[in-house]
Amino acid sequence: MLEDSIIIKGNREGLNAVINMNKFKDFDEMLEVLIEKLSKGKLFFKGCTLKITTELRYINERDLRRLKDILFDEFLIRDCIIEDSGERRTKAFSGIYEGRTKFIRRTIRSGQIINYPGNLVIIGDVNSGSEIYAGGNIIVFGALRGYVHAGVGGNHRAMVAAFYLQPQILQIGDMATRAPDDNIKPQYPEVAKIKANTIIVEPYLPNKFF
Repeated sequence: MLEDSIIIKGNREGLNAVINMNKFKDFDEMLEVLIEKLSKGKLFFKGCTLKITTELRYINERDLRRLKDILFDEFLIRDCIIEDSGERRTKAFSGIYEGRTKFIRRTIRSGQIINYPGNLVIIGDVNSGSEIYAGGNIIVFGALRGYVHAGVGGNHRAMVAAFYLQPQILQIGDMATRAPDDNIKPQYPEVAKIKANTIIVEPYLPNKFF
């Protein structure tokens, strides 16, 4: 049966759907079976993080967007992570593969609060006294000086990146850290992520994180 070609199981980060694309004649057939399988427990998927593991060489970007839209709009999942079973790895941030992404093209001023269940990309500064919350990653094309919380809901694979990373408090998942009290403020982009149960901050290097 084709349903046996899609296995859904729980893990520490949410739910994982393992899809064997070799068993389907095309993407549309797989999508039909997946929708039917998920519909049996539709309410169960609301607000969850769903990781899909499959062979991405069989799926183009347009089909991935269709899949993502259905998962978000019909099943109300909070975040979607796509893992290539051929590579057995997931990129830290990979656009639509990682879930919904919202772009904000303005400076976030003191007292303002931004909350979004997916990824946030802010083209502008995040001033002290502001608060930024995202279920996924947070990318700031400017200075980040406010309170920032990526991976709301416990996503420890989320990250925070900024041209100028100097937040008052930085939190990823349930781990938080404060900005150092010294006056050393690097003038280059940095990325914060969790590694070995600690938030680390590293210089941004092209092709390493994205």
